[in-house]
Amino acid sequence: MVKSLDESLMQHALNEAWKYQGLTFPNPAVGAVLSREDGEVVGVGAHQKAGSPHAEVLALKDAYKRLSGDKRIDLLHESHELHTFLIHNHANLFNTLSLHVSLEPCHHYGKTPPCSQLIHTLGIKRIVIGSCDSSAKAQGGGEFLRKAGKEVIFGCLQKACDELLTPFTCKEHNTPFIFFKVALSLNGVATGGTISSLQSRVMVHCLRDRCDLLVIGGNTVREDRPILDARLCEGRAPDVLIYSRTQNFDKTIPLFANVHRKVFIEPSLDRMKTYSMVMIEGGQAMIDATQTHVKWFLVFRSPHEKEGIPLNLPNDLREVFSQNIGEDTMTWNVRDV
Repeated sequence: MVKSLDESLMQHALNEAWKYQGLTFPNPAVGAVLSREDGEVVGVGAHQKAGSPHAEVLALKDAYKRLSGDKRIDLLHESHELHTFLIHNHANLFNTLSLHVSLEPCHHYGKTPPCSQLIHTLGIKRIVIGSCDSSAKAQGGGEFLRKAGKEVIFGCLQKACDELLTPFTCKEHNTPFIFFKVALSLNGVATGGTISSLQSRVMVHCLRDRCDLLVIGGNTVREDRPILDARLCEGRAPDVLIYSRTQNFDKTIPLFANVHRKVFIEPSLDRMKTYSMVMIEGGQAMIDATQTHVKWFLVFRSPHEKEGIPLNLPNDLREVFSQNIGEDTMTWNVRDV
């Protein structure tokens, strides 16, 4: 039975996971929280990058350090070594704890060992799950734990947990996850040079590294002469689709210099359908041109005002998550259409 305390703890897990939305692609964003019976949180974790430890493992690492005071675990960063360390050193620290996790624990050996087996071995007594894992190779962790005698509850804040999984779900169904990224001044201006902080720009570059296609308007390319790479995080530059009716571009514009990607100049947005994760960047003209293709908006808002005409975002946006990035505020928003 899902209790009100369960929903509060699951929301905590969701908030942690949203910090890494997009950065874990092609893996799902997942959050996990370990707590005592009275709801006191003793461990928090979120999956941060494909191939890195899962949310449950990082929450267990956090809880182990808090409960034991053993700082040796700080030296461990790989999934296999964390699993091994926790199995040999847990000293029954987790027997009275509950785990809230936004996605069903994995039940297979991939780049990381199965979280379901680790949870069972460490003796966690109660597991509350948001979304069921629909992946054929990873599903079954919840049922395994239930058969092992654990109290397992499914469906806590399932709608919100399913929404968090949107990029991963799109990938599983071979459809692109498309989102529009925009940086705005305090008064809503999106033009006139750099707007957001260095920390926000690093975040954008990290997202570019995960995207396989970046879409931008032709006028923006001509006026701003951008690079559109992921140099601030030493990442991979995505392919670029320049949405333009004309082909005449100065090929000395920096974005054309990257030989490790493809650049398309096309009057159609159909190419987005052939990619997995697509970021659109631009101003009002691109928002208007892509409105039938985009449900998700990632907005970086600066605390400083700028001169210019305010940009009009869709008026049906619902804010899903917000966090501070440097001096800016970053929000994920979705259109409920």
